[in-house]
Amino acid sequence: MDVIQKIAEELAVPATQVNAAVILLDEGATVPFIARYRKEATGGLDDSQLRLLEERLIYLRELNTRRETILDSIRSQEKLTPALELAIKGAETKTRLEDLYLPYKPKRRTKAQIAREAGLEPLADTILNDRNSIPLSIAENYLNTEHKIIDAQAALDGARQIIMERLSEEAELVSTLRTRLWNKGLLHATVAKGKEQEAAKFKDYFDYQEAINKIPSHRALALFRGRNENLLNINLLPDSDEKEAHLRCAQIVAHHLNITDTQKPAEAWLAETARFAWKVKLFTRIDLDLRQQLRDTAEQEAIRVFALNLKDLLLAAPAGEKVTLGLDPGIRTGVKAAIVDATGKLVATETIYPHAPKNQWDASIATLAKLIKQHKVELVSIGNGTGSRETDQLVADLMKQHKDLSFNKIMISEAGASVYSASELASKEFPDIDVSLRGAVSIARRLQDPLAELVKIEAKAIGVGQYQHDLNQIQLARGLDAVVEDCVNAVGVDVNTASAELLQQVSGLSRTISKNIITFRDENGAFSNRKQLKKVPRLGDKAYEQAAGFLRIRHGSNPLDNSSVHPEAYPLVKNIAVKAEKPVAELIGKTQLLNSLNPRDFITDAFGLPTIVDILQELDKPARDPRPEFKSVQFKEGVEKITDLKEGMRLEGVVTNVANFGAFVDIGVHQDGLVHISHLADVFVKDPRDVVKTGDRVMVKVVEIDVPRKRIALSMKKEGGEEKQARPANERVPTKRTVKKAAPVQSSMANAFASALQK
Repeated sequence: MDVIQKIAEELAVPATQVNAAVILLDEGATVPFIARYRKEATGGLDDSQLRLLEERLIYLRELNTRRETILDSIRSQEKLTPALELAIKGAETKTRLEDLYLPYKPKRRTKAQIAREAGLEPLADTILNDRNSIPLSIAENYLNTEHKIIDAQAALDGARQIIMERLSEEAELVSTLRTRLWNKGLLHATVAKGKEQEAAKFKDYFDYQEAINKIPSHRALALFRGRNENLLNINLLPDSDEKEAHLRCAQIVAHHLNITDTQKPAEAWLAETARFAWKVKLFTRIDLDLRQQLRDTAEQEAIRVFALNLKDLLLAAPAGEKVTLGLDPGIRTGVKAAIVDATGKLVATETIYPHAPKNQWDASIATLAKLIKQHKVELVSIGNGTGSRETDQLVADLMKQHKDLSFNKIMISEAGASVYSASELASKEFPDIDVSLRGAVSIARRLQDPLAELVKIEAKAIGVGQYQHDLNQIQLARGLDAVVEDCVNAVGVDVNTASAELLQQVSGLSRTISKNIITFRDENGAFSNRKQLKKVPRLGDKAYEQAAGFLRIRHGSNPLDNSSVHPEAYPLVKNIAVKAEKPVAELIGKTQLLNSLNPRDFITDAFGLPTIVDILQELDKPARDPRPEFKSVQFKEGVEKITDLKEGMRLEGVVTNVANFGAFVDIGVHQDGLVHISHLADVFVKDPRDVVKTGDRVMVKVVEIDVPRKRIALSMKKEGGEEKQARPANERVPTKRTVKKAAPVQSSMANAFASALQK
């Protein structure tokens, strides 16, 4: 298979663009570098296209490698025919490839193999070729006491095993039946006998049925988790009329054997063989295949959702370089406090006990007031864990009693803070600080710069995915690593303040090089220009080429070093300055002057129009941050736990997670509420991300509260909005039975994912 041509067709771009991108990737270039600095080579492929290209490149190369292995295997068996070779070379998926290889794949000793060893293969061939023969009579000629073939029926049973195995290995037949069941099959789940109470969290699936190709990712993963925990039984039904469907599939198998007249003894026997082959061999195999297909599809979608949510979280608005007090709430164990300066350096820690059992409310206020005044704190970051609302009230009282102190309080997600606190990284960074206090440091820093702090935490621990521990960990890691890399390079990194963990996400920088940059910085002081990076051990020309444009140096000797203009383009900027009759420093931020220049005047063999346009835009607004402006959310006073909620309440909240069926919103009661997709807007919503993203501030209305199950249904519809979501004209309306069986489709409160994501 021509990998380049195949990818070009899938992306609908010329093969030359794909080939250029593949060459760059093979040379070690990263997607962010190619997307930003090699637009001329790739014809302007953006980061999304390049990520898809990279993913398909890996898959298709693995496919080709497997193809060659299979061809070599069959060739060594001397069974490779021209037609088979053509079919194998034309296979476009791993599934198709394995279907074709199955008859030639080394396998364990099967019943069919035992029958062949007993000399029964000629009997099977005779029955297949002579439809007028009488199977029982012919079988008398194949008795073999040595192999325990003592009568004609035993011989026929062996011949049947051989034919059944052949049928189960017929690629075209298997493909036809697999496609049919994928299009018509239903997945039916029931609760395991006697486990109703233990399986309460899967209550929505106690008697659940839905078309297998329509099951959304989150429901499929919930079903598989329930099955893996032995709480749910899952069965594949070939169609709504199970008996008729099995009969029809058996007829398809019979048709494959060219059975036309069952009045003939051989054809009657073969028809029975076809029925057995379907029931015993084919259906069993296809059942497993389709479950795996459903899981693979669900996992791919879950990884996509996770990646989108992670991107939104990483690119959340930073509060900026302000002295910040981080509070990690706790009741009995106290509230941990940590102050970091504008650069994120830890300057003070304290533990206070405002809540029961010590109830040192006033003393705690006095302690915080002293710390805030002493260190000129501008922001107070409060983690949203247990005790957060009580701690928020403490800070509110502090603000009332000490009006001379000027600071803002913000409650933020502390997801993953405890993971960071106990990590090897945190212990190296703060060897003399208690684990609990490290969490307060993380809470303070993630308000200053979410991206810089969250890269220190394994993405799976941040809490914006669905069933992440059930997914293919290699694919998940690959997808999430790509998101982190894209986000870090989109924002850029201050080389003089960045941690090693942040630096190693920069294009071209490894863990070792990142640590070497920190060591060099500590020993020689801050970098004053990008050229100094070449003095860092192990940071060679290739790494410098990949990384330099994403590394920022503030207040350095060259103003371009604090921009995304790559050093290789500095001579071009000098030419622009000459044309404008201004020093380079005086070009920066001069919108009118830059707009007066014609980009085409500066095109050279090395730099095309796309790069020049990018450079002029960067000179206009150097080091611009793609992240939005920082805004805080204020939770409603007096609403601190789920029992404080009342139906009809309108509250402000922040979106913590977006799934295909809706969005989860933190409204300050220690339990996220769910805005079902049908309640996201007054109009039809196909994708929740068209309306909200992780980190958004939203106004919601409480629709329903289920205290025992800790579920909160919310709505973002306006007052007077239609209660039922209009359906597009081409959407299938579920039957009454479907609605009953697949209740999660209709009810946000009934969604098993809601409980699975409880904090």
